Amino acid sequence: MGFSSRLHQPGWLSGAIHFVIIGIAFQAESAEAWPYALLAMSVVSFPCWVANFRRYRQIHDVPTSKIASAAQGYTELFGHTEMLAGESLGSPLSGTTCCWYSYQVQEKGSNDKWSTIDSGTSNAHFLLIDDTGQCVVSPEGAEVLTNDGKSWEEGNRRYQEWLLMPRSVLYALGEFSTRTAAAIAAVDQRADVGALLADWKQSQKSLLERFDLDRDGKINMKEWELARLQAQREVRNRHTAIQSGATEGTHILGAPKDGRLFLLANEVPDALGSRYKTWSWVHLVIFIGAGCAGLFML
Repeated sequence: MGFSSRLHQPGWLSGAIHFVIIGIAFQAESAEAWPYALLAMSVVSFPCWVANFRRYRQIHDVPTSKIASAAQGYTELFGHTEMLAGESLGSPLSGTTCCWYSYQVQEKGSNDKWSTIDSGTSNAHFLLIDDTGQCVVSPEGAEVLTNDGKSWEEGNRRYQEWLLMPRSVLYALGEFSTRTAAAIAAVDQRADVGALLADWKQSQKSLLERFDLDRDGKINMKEWELARLQAQREVRNRHTAIQSGATEGTHILGAPKDGRLFLLANEVPDALGSRYKTWSWVHLVIFIGAGCAGLFML
């Protein structure tokens, strides 16, 4: 089942928490609760307005650049996704081939409430390609919005995954830099190996399937050493793929060091910016309207 997801960003950007506040006010079954509920909605809407407006302005103010001519620094790019040469990435839950994934597994307890028992997010690099060239995207720390995903239930468990598929539209806003092949070769591979192993640890099921050779349900020292060697091979292959044909330099997009928005979305920037603008106005109206109404009722 396809659906829209908003990962790595607070759920309150869309105002979902207001429904929680309204539900609590209804459960109180007292008119005295409503002024405080309205004031709470106003308080919540202020940071929501700021967050949505900030995203709208950053998307609106940064012009879209072509990869071949993009300036170094904070940049907006638009193209399509592609996997690195020789790389293969599959989502842990469904095994779907993808450029990026995030997933969670929830279990329903005896109180009929869902609790998360497993989750994970891919940090593997992939490509953004436009009609002038290609750029390596390092998605770690990105706020990702995607319309591609799946959700299903089996017994008392609910499985959800969100994906960026190969050859899908990609809008990206982040820190753009160009590195020479020599500089890329000097990247600390040990850090990348550690990050890859940490990524594998997030999905114990997949880790056991790949490296639990004696099938005793745990990874011993010998099996972990095999996993580390495999991670080293994959990191070397990844670095080789990034460097292949990069005699003049490789373009890389990653998280800005100054904390500005790092956004990846599989939709066109105009539609994305318009949605943030609409939500910023909605929250501004709620901030002023609910606040005034709550104070008047008090």
